Amino acid sequence: MSTVKQAVTFQLEDVYKLSGVPTVTFVEPIEYSRLKIALRTPGRGVVIEGPSKIGKTSAVTKALESVTTSESVLALSARRPDDVELIRELPGMESIGVVIIDDFHRLDQTSRESISDFMKVLADEERTDSKVVVIGINKAGESLIAMAPDLGGRIEVIKLGVNPVDRIETLINKGADALNISLDAAAEIAQNSQGSFNIAQALCHDACLTKEVTETETTHTVVDSSFELIRERVLDRLSATFQRRAEMFAKGKKLRREGRAPYLQILRWLSQSEEWTIELQREMRKNPTLRPSVSQVVEKGHLRNLLEERADMLSDLLHYDEESRVLAVEDPQFYFYIKHLPWNRFAERLGYFEVSFSSTYDYALSFAGSDRDIANALYEQLADRELGVFYDKNEQSRILAANVEEYLAPIYKSEASYIVVILGPDYPKRIWTRFESKQFRDRFGENAVIPIWLADVDYSAFDVSRDVGGITIDRNGDLEPQIESAVQQLAGRLADDRAEAAAQAAADGTESIE
Repeated sequence: MSTVKQAVTFQLEDVYKLSGVPTVTFVEPIEYSRLKIALRTPGRGVVIEGPSKIGKTSAVTKALESVTTSESVLALSARRPDDVELIRELPGMESIGVVIIDDFHRLDQTSRESISDFMKVLADEERTDSKVVVIGINKAGESLIAMAPDLGGRIEVIKLGVNPVDRIETLINKGADALNISLDAAAEIAQNSQGSFNIAQALCHDACLTKEVTETETTHTVVDSSFELIRERVLDRLSATFQRRAEMFAKGKKLRREGRAPYLQILRWLSQSEEWTIELQREMRKNPTLRPSVSQVVEKGHLRNLLEERADMLSDLLHYDEESRVLAVEDPQFYFYIKHLPWNRFAERLGYFEVSFSSTYDYALSFAGSDRDIANALYEQLADRELGVFYDKNEQSRILAANVEEYLAPIYKSEASYIVVILGPDYPKRIWTRFESKQFRDRFGENAVIPIWLADVDYSAFDVSRDVGGITIDRNGDLEPQIESAVQQLAGRLADDRAEAAAQAAADGTESIE
């Protein structure tokens, strides 16, 4: 154990760096040797892909320093408008040296295709004076090859994934040696860094601050702070940066307290992903009770619009590829923050009544074809309120090749909290409405059927509907305000249910989500 001041004094911010390329604590990731070989192969394009800030840019920078080369190195980023203009001009240039294009996934489709073609030409000509290195999130290489299938054998795709614990431990130990300290929580920091060098740096940085270690210690110092204390310090700091922005995303464009909180659910799914990336189609299949509401914000472009309209607050945190339906975290510290969010308290603070659901749908619509205009208007407005609604037109792709009766029966029997039945003149005459009504007829006794009567229609064939409260719509009047009123009543019914369920859960001490 050293008691003499080290020959070199390091500052804490230069050892456990919160941003930028590490120096003292740089650790070679897996595939580092392959990266160096790819960088020195004439003309061969290189694609580095993996979660954001996992260490891709640092690895490329360090590898280039170790490769003997006479070419200049130009680092460009798709985040900088001036750089984007230069990236677009690259294919027309000669002898560009080594060009690094960081955040490749943020380029527009045309620019990505142009760079893809350019990399193919450089590889075919085995150019020694030009090389393109692309850095992007997961599937960057797959995206390039999809645009130019014949590029596959001409580029080196290197995936830098979540770093193994032993590499994180090496980083921690390098920093501790430089500062002449020991970290009692080193093992827990390594285990809880989610494979991110960046998160490990942040945790170690705050661990040192708990004992006021700001530079290399004169005598060996033991930093004995618990991991719990270190984590809470980090989360407190990150909360000031990320809480408002996490809430902004989780609420979407407008808070719908009675809704199924689709944006919050998406954020929670993201926090559970080990790769910091989710494919929304896959997540919806895994979570059928949330699929109807989440699919609305995805399919209608609401998710894309939210991220575009609030780019000033969210673009450095999240990236969404609408074509592949892939959402990725751009900042590892934001990932650490949402990973440790107390989701129940977070949802409650936002104002949601409930975020865990036993039924697949809030409402299932039953109607004759002649009343589809009313059904469609109800569906659109209920869906805009982020509710889960079964509407046959929206389910056609899932009904294909299925036994329709077997598919529909459970929905009307039990999978929807409420059945909204539009009782027009043709309702008793249609085969499918008779089938649907047979499935939910017993649910009148459960207070789960809400009739919408069309004025001036004889309901003798469905007199049981008159035993429960319902809504009347007059086709002779202006439909728009009547639909709005009906939706408001339906949403109000659900809001009352969820407020009651939330109060009961609070009284019972039960949790709705983990």
